[in-house]
Amino acid sequence: MLPRKPLLAALALTLLGGTAQAADEVVVYSSRIDELIKPVFDAYTASTGVKIKFITDKEAPLMQRIKAEGDNGVADLLLTVDAGNLWQAEQMGILQPIKSDLIDQNIPPQYRASSHEWTGLSLRARTIIYSTERVKPEELSTYEALADKQWEGRLCLRTAKKVYNQSLTATLIETHGEAKTDQIVKGWVNNLSTDVFSDDNAVIQAIEAGQCDVGVVNTYYYGRMHKQNPQLPVKIFWPNQGDRGVHVNLSGIGLTKHAPHPEAAKKLVEWMTGEEAQKLFADINQEFPANPKVKPSDEVAAWGSFKADSIPVEIAGKRQAEAIRLMDRAGWN
Repeated sequence: MLPRKPLLAALALTLLGGTAQAADEVVVYSSRIDELIKPVFDAYTASTGVKIKFITDKEAPLMQRIKAEGDNGVADLLLTVDAGNLWQAEQMGILQPIKSDLIDQNIPPQYRASSHEWTGLSLRARTIIYSTERVKPEELSTYEALADKQWEGRLCLRTAKKVYNQSLTATLIETHGEAKTDQIVKGWVNNLSTDVFSDDNAVIQAIEAGQCDVGVVNTYYYGRMHKQNPQLPVKIFWPNQGDRGVHVNLSGIGLTKHAPHPEAAKKLVEWMTGEEAQKLFADINQEFPANPKVKPSDEVAAWGSFKADSIPVEIAGKRQAEAIRLMDRAGWN
């Protein structure tokens, strides 16, 4: 008979569904859906023999799960979207640094945490879209200009509760300060043609339907809808090309504090920042590779080139609380 403590440990593993890991296995908690990540993990397994187990859910439950598991952590890595979410995970104390010269060589510093606790894997621009039937591109210029009277009753936005808009506002605060950003956001709210929407797809659909003429969305939402309907009467506009550039955020990955196999996890992340994986991951997600050596897919490249904002994306997390308060004061629900 097993001694009491080993017996209890074995029972605990059984109750957890047999989550004990082999040395040639990595567990990833991911807020990205299966179809967007499985081909990447399958490619790694085919190349190395290392199995990747992944659990998908919303980012908040996954982060709380990692925190609750504590020293008995099952996940090696957390994969999620937006630097604001990765910053939150960092502040919760559920990540640890990944020290890797290879990751540092592959991913520019503005797309990595200064603490080395997470790194970007793919990029998305949160940019302006417009109706090709009611707006001329030369009428557009900057995010800030969407607050002008010209766009009164013509703007659609997603809810302020989504981290994507919180991150955009956070970078505006970094650029302009709180007072100026307050004016900009109040101008946007004043120019809304209708109540805010729950997601970016609805913003695009509202422009197509004539409810509004301009909006702000992540590029991959546009890409998916345009792929379904190449005749979509909506196009992308790259704002702020005369100054700081387009707001860019990312999907990224971090090493959990109590990762059972940190070295195996580190090797997976290094591979995911390399050219082969970057091409595969970005193309599947209709995003831009975070590794500048890798070109975007032809489909994504067709949207046109742009200058990206050079503000480190972790600013989106550092100023997130300020952004949420400001958006609330401005009446952006």
